[in-house]
Amino acid sequence: MHKAFIGIILASINCATIGCYVILRRIAFLGEALTHTLLPGVVFSYLRGMHLYVGALVASLATVLGIGLLTSKDEVRQDSAIGVVLSFMFALGILMISIKKSFMDFGSILFGNILGVTMGHLILVGSITIIVLNALYWLHKEMELATLDPVYAQLIHVRPKMLYYLLLFLVAVSVVSAVQMIGALLTTALLIVPAASAALIARTVMQMMLIAVAIAITGGLAGLYASFYFEISAGAAVVITCSALFFIVFLFKRGSARFRRSIYNQS
Repeated sequence: MHKAFIGIILASINCATIGCYVILRRIAFLGEALTHTLLPGVVFSYLRGMHLYVGALVASLATVLGIGLLTSKDEVRQDSAIGVVLSFMFALGILMISIKKSFMDFGSILFGNILGVTMGHLILVGSITIIVLNALYWLHKEMELATLDPVYAQLIHVRPKMLYYLLLFLVAVSVVSAVQMIGALLTTALLIVPAASAALIARTVMQMMLIAVAIAITGGLAGLYASFYFEISAGAAVVITCSALFFIVFLFKRGSARFRRSIYNQS
C-alpha cells in the first residue's frame, strides 16, 4: 500500500499537470488514443519476453510520431489523424493478441494492478515526474504562449510546432507512468478529468495546474482507499472518484453563477 500511495501521487502529478495543456489545446481525444495505442507495444514486449513498459513507451512514441507526421503539412486534420492512428494501432494490438490466443495475460496492463507496483516502477514514474516538471518549469512561458496564441508565438520565433511535439512526448510518457496504477483503458480519465475540473474554476494556467494536481491526488488516494476496503477495482475507483469531484466542481460553478446573477438582478 505504501508503494501504491507513492505511485498514485506521482502519476497524478504527471497526468494532471500535462493534462492542463491537453485541455487548453482541446486535444482530449489524443489522450484517449495514447491509452489505446499502447496495446501493440505491450503485446509485442510480452511475446518477446521484454519489459512491458518498454513496449508501451515505444508504442506511445510511435503514435505521437505518426500523428505529428500526418498533421505536419496541414493536409490531414488533427482529429482525423488521431482517429486513423488509433484505429490502426488498436487493431494491430488485437491482431497480436489473437496470435497469442489469450486475453487474460494482458489484464493487469489493460485494467491496472496498483498493488503490484514495484520499486523499479516507482523509480520509472519518479524519473518521468522529474522530466515532466522540469520541462514545464523551464518552458512554461513558451508553452503557455504557444497554446493560447500560436500565431503570435510564431511571429516571435517561439517555434510552436516544436513545442507541440514536446507536448505530445510529455503526454506519452505521462500516460505510460499511470498504466500500472489504473490500467491502459482508464488512464485517460486521470489525464483529462482533473484538468477539466480545474478549468472550470481556475483563472490562470498555473492555478489550473495546482487545482488539477490537488483533484487528481485526492481522487487517487480516495479511490485507492475505497478499492482496499470495499475490494473493488482500484483503477475504476480512482476514475469514479475523480469524476465525482468533477461533477461537484461543475455544480458549484453553476450554483455560484446563478447566485451572482440573482444578486445582480436584485441590485
